[in-house]
Amino acid sequence: MDANIVVLPGDGIGPEVTDAAVRVLEYVATKFNHKFTFTKHLIGGRSIDQFGTALTDETLAACKTSNAVLLGAVGGPKWDNPTAPVRPEQGLLGLRKGLGLYANLRPVKVYPSLVAASPLKPELLQDVDMLVVRELTGGLYFGEPKGRRTVDGHVHGVDTMDYADFEIERIIELAFRLAENRKKKITSVDKANVLESSRLWRQIATEIGIKYSGYTLEHMLVDTASMRLITSPKTFDVVVTENTFGDILTDEASVLAGSMGMLPSASLGIGDLGVYEPIHGSAPDIAGKGIANPVGTILSAAMLLRYSLHLEKEARVIESAVELAIAGGCRTRDLGGTLSTETMRDQIMTRIVL
Repeated sequence: MDANIVVLPGDGIGPEVTDAAVRVLEYVATKFNHKFTFTKHLIGGRSIDQFGTALTDETLAACKTSNAVLLGAVGGPKWDNPTAPVRPEQGLLGLRKGLGLYANLRPVKVYPSLVAASPLKPELLQDVDMLVVRELTGGLYFGEPKGRRTVDGHVHGVDTMDYADFEIERIIELAFRLAENRKKKITSVDKANVLESSRLWRQIATEIGIKYSGYTLEHMLVDTASMRLITSPKTFDVVVTENTFGDILTDEASVLAGSMGMLPSASLGIGDLGVYEPIHGSAPDIAGKGIANPVGTILSAAMLLRYSLHLEKEARVIESAVELAIAGGCRTRDLGGTLSTETMRDQIMTRIVL
């Protein structure tokens, strides 16, 4: 198979972890007789420095004509001015909107050998394996009006949570489809006791749930869900929620896995094109030190193979290699170990077998 993959290394540790994932993908391509072509483009802070914008038209065009996009992370202290007219995260939002990526998939799996890396009691972590499906292009991050205004001498910050019925329908439908090969249990998370957008969300989720015989649909307020993620995480299978709630809940869920560096994600839309990235940030404090955990990005590369290139066997080979490496005691510093980014990558690659 021939595939064109755009790599957006981004800022901070982004270049280090994406380089590790590219090496793994190149190795898999060699093993399975595929040809992957990688092209790099700037996004985020480095793009601002060079072009004055977090996402150029040329970069977006390259992404649109690719088979998949591998993304690092954006941001850092250099660009961390909340009043700046151009910010690194605008590149992410522009990429999602420009590619029509309405769904973010974030699997959360606890490896038995990493139970001690989590602050939770070991008995709470047994059999934790969930998939969070986050709506990605609606809600507070995109709603209008947005901005600041002065009323009677007081400055007001305004954000709008706005959802249309079709936006809710497509993400709920996707959650049900993804649950088909799992436990067929869907938890829809909202704030229907307060928010009108959440009441619409719950209504539509209920209507869609009726169509799926043999599936279990439960509704849960986001505050309850945040508590249950810590007190009984193994009761979740597929969790579907809106943009802001999903952003917060998946960061919370990272403590289950022991480190944010372990968790991958896939951002999908209509068709096969997707953006794949770890859920962690740019970690500027460790950038350039060669100690970042590449696992989340390598697992994101496995998701790239699965969802954009439809190479399920190859995806499973990478996931198995990661699990074997973790079980074999391979650890970067965020997990209490001493391995460098490159050594962790190499330990995973040596466990890739046909």
